Amino acid sequence: MARTPAHATPPPGRRAVLAALAGAALGAAGCSGHTAAGARSSRRSGAVPTGSPSPSSPSPSPGLPHTTPWRPTSAEVQPAAKLRAVQLVEAIGAWGDGHGGVAAARARVAALGLPTALAGQAGPLLPAADQAALQVVDAQYGGILGRSASVLVVCRQWTRRGGTVSAGGTTVDVRLSRPGPGWRVDALHPAHPGPAARSLPPDVRAVLSDDRIVLPPAAAADLRSGRVHTSVARAMLALARAHRLEVSVVRSGHPLDVFGTSRPSDHPRGRAFDVWRIDGRAVVDPATPRGLIERFMRDAAAAGSYNVGGPVLLTGGGTGQFFSDATHHDHVHVGFRT
Repeated sequence: MARTPAHATPPPGRRAVLAALAGAALGAAGCSGHTAAGARSSRRSGAVPTGSPSPSSPSPSPGLPHTTPWRPTSAEVQPAAKLRAVQLVEAIGAWGDGHGGVAAARARVAALGLPTALAGQAGPLLPAADQAALQVVDAQYGGILGRSASVLVVCRQWTRRGGTVSAGGTTVDVRLSRPGPGWRVDALHPAHPGPAARSLPPDVRAVLSDDRIVLPPAAAADLRSGRVHTSVARAMLALARAHRLEVSVVRSGHPLDVFGTSRPSDHPRGRAFDVWRIDGRAVVDPATPRGLIERFMRDAAAAGSYNVGGPVLLTGGGTGQFFSDATHHDHVHVGFRT
């Protein structure tokens, strides 16, 4: 994300919010960047939910994997916003035999009490398939303000068509507003990484084959498209020498502008990436040592980033090199000028 003004740290009392949400099926801003607009092998699955997992859902088919609903924890800035966004994506992107297509997706959206027109914005979430299973990897903020939010829902998806099972997935920028006490979904902006390039720089190829850099489908496709600067790839490789980093967003699936502003984000220009988990520890988890996050942020600056944001406000570095706000409470942003 691009730098955003500092916000106060999230207020306490999230457990009370979650308790209310638990019984109500669905009640209901950001990283610098611009949003508008192939799965990797199982070693990169990264399909462990960040939040409190619900009981495992049965797979719609023996050929598809079991998945678990992703749910926010009390550590979130606005758990209700993330819950609303994630449950919509989960409803659209998974279906049993005979329930594929936009019409059936509209019915699933309507069951959540949301506008059925949202199903028509699902894009890659609704491939032609007999059945589908979806696992949300992470949900992070693309931006969070008092009455509006962008939640980036990173997911993997498996589909069955006939006797063939395929693995894929995408990242969806879910836009929400809060006209009253609950969050309302206004629009979906799925990632569109573009086709793979015919050739890639050596650093990008190295990132794509590095087991210590976990890339979700849209982020991997961004790198394969050839539209990500080599500064990003070089920094990922440098960080991977000391850490295992799990990336959430690179270029596509992120807001086009820094949320709530007209300033272009570094993400859509292929000059930034976000990390949601470091050495197996989620950035948003209060149990994750602050020292680990601080080291990672300083390592990112040493790797050439001019704009490092996260849940910890660091001192030192160049002017404005480190920042912290509510949006970056759940991930570390690493941006580059070129």
